[in-house]
Amino acid sequence: MVSTFIARGADAYDRYMGRWSRRLAPSFLAFAGGEAGERVVDVGCGTGSLTFALAERADIVSIDAIDFEPSFVAALQACTTDPRITARQGDACALPYADDQFDRALSMLVLHFVADPDRAAAELFRVVRPGGVAAATVWDTYGGMPSQRIFWDTVAALEPLAAARRSASVIRPMTQAGELAAAFARAGFQGVTEVLLPIRMDFANFDDYWTPLITGQGVLEAFLASLPDPVSRRLKDAVRDAYLCGRPDGPRGFASVAWAVRGMVPKS
Repeated sequence: MVSTFIARGADAYDRYMGRWSRRLAPSFLAFAGGEAGERVVDVGCGTGSLTFALAERADIVSIDAIDFEPSFVAALQACTTDPRITARQGDACALPYADDQFDRALSMLVLHFVADPDRAAAELFRVVRPGGVAAATVWDTYGGMPSQRIFWDTVAALEPLAAARRSASVIRPMTQAGELAAAFARAGFQGVTEVLLPIRMDFANFDDYWTPLITGQGVLEAFLASLPDPVSRRLKDAVRDAYLCGRPDGPRGFASVAWAVRGMVPKS
């Protein structure tokens, strides 16, 4: 698989997105459901936001966690001694598991970054037993992530070179209404349900907003680094003005939403 997610290490990921995936995990798990004695796979585990939330359920028998980025897997392994958790590097489009191996397959904030989301959905279907459940969630990157749109809309208004980068960042596969549900239906899941899951992204000040944005994952740092220093500084100043919105620097919060789908593998 070719991933469209640009990783710059586990620490950078946690500062940039891990703090928000930890907020999303409880509501996603509530939507995904669960029963005692289940074997669960976390596809695209990152540094463990969903894995560790799953582990808090005392009735889970086993949790297999898999991610394409080796540094994320290593960070997860370093943070747990739970014998139920097994973490490994692997491909969401070619899962290294047997057919019908799990009772439940979960994927949080992954399927909009894989090169072939339909193949990844088909793999979730393959590894879940008949009667089992799979669920996935992705950000609504076009309308549900205002903290990202502040950056891209401000920068694109001032720098023509940013327009194409903005489109690639905010118009991603699987992030529009119905796309993820349709992928699950094509994979063969029955009773597919789609909902929106809200969280709040809170920042202490502009630096707390800006620094993870340009030093974490994704294309923002590379784009700014490609510009002359005066242009880059001008863009940062403009984004600061948009964040502050005429008020002193300090806390700002943004309501953000993710699409989530759930479906069942038909019983034999």
